[in-house]
Amino acid sequence: MNFIFDIGNVLVEYKPVEFLESLFSDRLLVEKMNEVIFKSPEWLDMDHGIFTHEEAIEIYCERDPYFKAAIIETMQNVCDMFIPKPETIELLPVIKDAGHGLYFLSNIHREIRDYLLSEHEYYKLFDGGVFSCDVDAIKPSAKIYRHLLEKYSLIPSGCLFFDDMEENVSAAEKEGIKGILFTTAECIKEFL
Repeated sequence: MNFIFDIGNVLVEYKPVEFLESLFSDRLLVEKMNEVIFKSPEWLDMDHGIFTHEEAIEIYCERDPYFKAAIIETMQNVCDMFIPKPETIELLPVIKDAGHGLYFLSNIHREIRDYLLSEHEYYKLFDGGVFSCDVDAIKPSAKIYRHLLEKYSLIPSGCLFFDDMEENVSAAEKEGIKGILFTTAECIKEFL
């Protein structure tokens, strides 16, 4: 069996509001930065690999020059938001030792991809994976699931996909992959 993992909220935390609250004490500024950055079309464009962080910062600052300092501070520290989830990470060697394939499939930016791969040793456990920024496709697009399957010659029926978003799980199932809505690491243990 091949285990395929989303990254955000499965392997690492992805909680923009909590991250912003760690940077700013002003509730209104937290809400503004969440709107300006994390809910912007440019955030998704970075997942697609269209913009770099620097290009997105320029766009954000041009759009909201009054908040330039907060935008720059947020974007310069954004990688700090992606804190590993130990209860999931500790299962990765168990999966490998049991003889299963281990892959990831994530909507993520180049800069965050590079940070995660350089800062966290557990990515070396994976047999492979696909970052959306490398293929100009984001979940739940069928293209990104097909790319993973074709790149590693995976048979859909031999794959389990764990994601915290219902629409991504449903999209995987349309491609013949068994999709599991991730809530806690306990849902992974059921399949070991």
